[in-house]
Amino acid sequence: MNIHEYQAKELLKKYGVQIQEGIVAHNGEEAEAAAKTLKRDFDSDWCVIKAQIHAGGRGKGGGVKLAKSPAEANEIATKMIGMQLVTPQTGPEGKKVHKVLVARDVYYPGPSPVKEFYVSILLDRTTGRNVIVSSTEGGMDIEEVAEKTPEKIVKEWIDPLIGLQPFQARKIAFGLGLEGNAFKEMVKFIDCLYKAYEGIDASLFEINPALKTSDDKILAVDGKVNIDDNALYRHKNLAELRDITQEDPLEVEAGESGLNYVKLDGNVGCMVNGAGLAMATMDVIKLSGGEPANFLDVGGGANAKTVEAGFRIIMKDPNVKAILINVFGGIVRCDRVASGVVEACQNIGEINIPIIVRLQGTNAELGAKIIAESGMKVYPAILLKEAADKIREVLA
Repeated sequence: MNIHEYQAKELLKKYGVQIQEGIVAHNGEEAEAAAKTLKRDFDSDWCVIKAQIHAGGRGKGGGVKLAKSPAEANEIATKMIGMQLVTPQTGPEGKKVHKVLVARDVYYPGPSPVKEFYVSILLDRTTGRNVIVSSTEGGMDIEEVAEKTPEKIVKEWIDPLIGLQPFQARKIAFGLGLEGNAFKEMVKFIDCLYKAYEGIDASLFEINPALKTSDDKILAVDGKVNIDDNALYRHKNLAELRDITQEDPLEVEAGESGLNYVKLDGNVGCMVNGAGLAMATMDVIKLSGGEPANFLDVGGGANAKTVEAGFRIIMKDPNVKAILINVFGGIVRCDRVASGVVEACQNIGEINIPIIVRLQGTNAELGAKIIAESGMKVYPAILLKEAADKIREVLA
């Protein structure tokens, strides 16, 4: 589950992570009032207006702007709220901005130069350990840094049995070239950040930039936090932070029906029982000359209700030219799935695109017979090659 920057910063602050303070605004007047509050608290006319959407690269799309007065904050926020913000991570359709964060100016002059760093925490699946990734090249796309100057990225793996050790936090701070009070502040920053990561069952923390201010404090100027969906039952308060306006409507609808669905850009919809089989099915679609339009896992207990829900979601995508249902009858019998497909098609009504149903496993032949005798525009298949050939045929 993704959350907004301002929500991420509030969570980090609870764990002792120093953040760039800010106030959320839903219109220009609120932004102006927030700027006046920040001016009073921090004695600066300047503030930063940051669009709150679930995507990075906001600055490149005009979603991060500097305001030099409360009146200018009002003007910028008024233009920004309601806009369809397009960034490198949103795709051409962009995301609508419903609110902004009016943030304190933290690039103030002082005795030492300001410096930006990159810090993230995530699970390294190859080692089964969390890894802290840091770089002196903060504020830049980390992918670009990794490609052009990989030596500037440092990784520190954490033993899950003993957790983050003090020497590891110091090692990271040394690697970033810090000394004196800034060094101590970064050690504390890393320690608190890791406690927050574990405390909320996060799957990703990305602080870019983590800023060394001119008076040697370390602040999280931005904060991208992803929370493990599978752990939300332990964090009811975090589940309430979800903003479905920032999610694909079809993915939201699928979640409400208990389906695992991810929208893609192809022309062949697929419905499968099992994540691994779904990935293999997408490969088959690709090899058959099509492009997967989605990932859809209906789970091991597929029935008429879940199949119908899956059909309705897939068919709302106007790019879908065919549907491939690929079911392995292990937990669920193939004849039961076939009956569910027929019933779902009857409930939906006329379906104008070809449907290929590949059944394998318990009662596969009986399932294929039910499909063949239904009288509907549904093509049965038992072998995966048969399904692939039929996809190639209907797309021709």
